[in-house]
Amino acid sequence: MRPLIRFRDIHGYWRAFRLVGSGPPLLLIHGIGDSSETWLEVIPELARRHTVIAPDLLGHGESAKPRADYAVAAYACGMRDLLSVLDVDRVTVVGHSLGGGIAMQFAYQFPERCERLVLVGSGGIGPEVHPLLRIAAAPGAEIGLSVAASAPVRAAMRLAAPVLRSTGGMRLGPDFGYVLERYRALRPRHARQAFLRTLRAGVDVRGQVITMLDRCYLAAALPTLIVWGRRDGVIPIRHARIAHEAMPGSRLEIFDRSGHFPHHDEPTRFVAVVEDFLAGTSPALYDPVSWRRMLRDGRAAEPAASSALDPHLSSGA
Repeated sequence: MRPLIRFRDIHGYWRAFRLVGSGPPLLLIHGIGDSSETWLEVIPELARRHTVIAPDLLGHGESAKPRADYAVAAYACGMRDLLSVLDVDRVTVVGHSLGGGIAMQFAYQFPERCERLVLVGSGGIGPEVHPLLRIAAAPGAEIGLSVAASAPVRAAMRLAAPVLRSTGGMRLGPDFGYVLERYRALRPRHARQAFLRTLRAGVDVRGQVITMLDRCYLAAALPTLIVWGRRDGVIPIRHARIAHEAMPGSRLEIFDRSGHFPHHDEPTRFVAVVEDFLAGTSPALYDPVSWRRMLRDGRAAEPAASSALDPHLSSGA
């Protein structure tokens, strides 16, 4: 059954979200230009054991699209505020692409509210990103995107889609069809403006400008699962290995048949991996004294000392 969209007015803006199931809460955060619809194939199974909260980020989907702050830190605050009005104190956060960057920022800004972290084809690990996103972040891209979203160009893209798909799908591989569908959602001017503001908050013509690698030591004992598609043409798979090495104790799962959207390409396996991770780990416990110590030291606390997150809690292999 397709979970219905609900709305809450937060700070004067309508925030759309899906809420279904019961049990320990899971927060599912989508990527740029996407919406909570991206999780529809996996929500029903996850909701059998969990309360699933899947928002449309501000500027995306059915949520408001104001002239506002679309930085990753602002999005993390938005997730905290939504959880607060829903009376949810602590969650496991699952983030895809931009949503992965938001999930990491949420864990950094609000460690007392983050129990586990699941990063899916996540941004915020290295500069490399698909060339189309770097082009869209360039000055003057507004005009080009407006033309690209016009009816004649959309019609031409529909006709050219089979040829483009047979020749590699603009380096998108298995993700070409889904990305093309998302591109059609940029027809309204306010949707394009929100997309560009979001993109430029984290990407420029040289690639991604935000990173979590300088602060990931703070998540030393935060149970973390990293999921990546081997055929990801948006964010290269080497970012998965960089994140895995930077987060000792994290668990890495590579989906061989998937591109940038493993939850679309292999939904059954995705649910199984996430459920296994949740069942095999315990929620992290926040210790503000150790958190301050790690910040002063600039590294993870020694095993003999108490960690900012209970050292007995690990993410498994």
